[in-house]
Amino acid sequence: MSATDRNLQEAFAGESQANRKYLAFADKAEREGYKQVARLFRAAAHAETIHAHAHLRAMKGIGDTAANLKEAVAGETHEFKEMYPAMIEAAKQEGHKAAERSFTYANEVEKIHAALYQKALDSLDSPVETDIHVCSVCGYTCEGDAPDKCPVCAANRNAFVKID
Repeated sequence: MSATDRNLQEAFAGESQANRKYLAFADKAEREGYKQVARLFRAAAHAETIHAHAHLRAMKGIGDTAANLKEAVAGETHEFKEMYPAMIEAAKQEGHKAAERSFTYANEVEKIHAALYQKALDSLDSPVETDIHVCSVCGYTCEGDAPDKCPVCAANRNAFVKID
């Protein structure tokens, strides 16, 4: 791999992380009453997304929808089969309960994401439109109506957000 390819991967990862971090910072600033600071963090997060997408395009990391779905299935499967189990175990051994819970929730949800991506890939030629809801506590994702209780974290129905 060339130095430029490594740099593109590093830049993509950094910009992607900055986007998520700045959105979390914006939520905190908003809750603390700093609306202008929250707006600034959201603006910077949007700019970081623009940078990340440009890097991803330069890496030729966006294929057609079928290829993108296959990559998503592979990525989610890697996370729940290999990445998160090791992280969960390390958090248990270190007694880091918050990390263990975070990793466990993510691990369970990645299984669901992989299945939803595979379902979308399998029905790409005859898609069915349906509502999609996400639990704002753990990320559980479902088609159709939100459940009364989240099957991953037991949050109530009002924790779910409908995704447009």
